[in-house]
Amino acid sequence: MPTNRLHIKTNDEVIIISGKDRSYRGNLRRGRVIGVLPKEQRVIVEGMNILKRAVRQTQKVRQGGIIESPGPIHVSNVMLICPACGKPTRVGHRKREDGMRVRVCKRCGADIDE
Repeated sequence: MPTNRLHIKTNDEVIIISGKDRSYRGNLRRGRVIGVLPKEQRVIVEGMNILKRAVRQTQKVRQGGIIESPGPIHVSNVMLICPACGKPTRVGHRKREDGMRVRVCKRCGADIDE
C-alpha cells in the first residue's frame, strides 16, 4: 500500500520541469508551493497552471465574471530548489542526532528543513 507522503511541502520553491508551464522564453519557470494534495499526489504552485472559471455574481459576496486561479500540478512535474545552493535538486531523507527526520539536498548535502 503506497504512502501519501510527498517530497515537496508548502512554501517550498520549485521549478516546473514538464507540462505546459515548463518554460518561458527558454527559462524554466519558478514558483512557490501554496498547497499540497497528498492523496492525489499533486501540488498547487503560485502563478502556474492558471484555470479560468466563469462565476455568477452573488448579491453581497462577489463580482461576476471570469475568475483565474492556480490549478494542481502532478508532483512528478515539479522539482525542488535547494534553499542553500539555489539549484534544482532531488530530495533525500536522513535522521538527525535528535531523532528528527529531515529532507536533504542530493547536490550539496545541506538540510532543506530547518
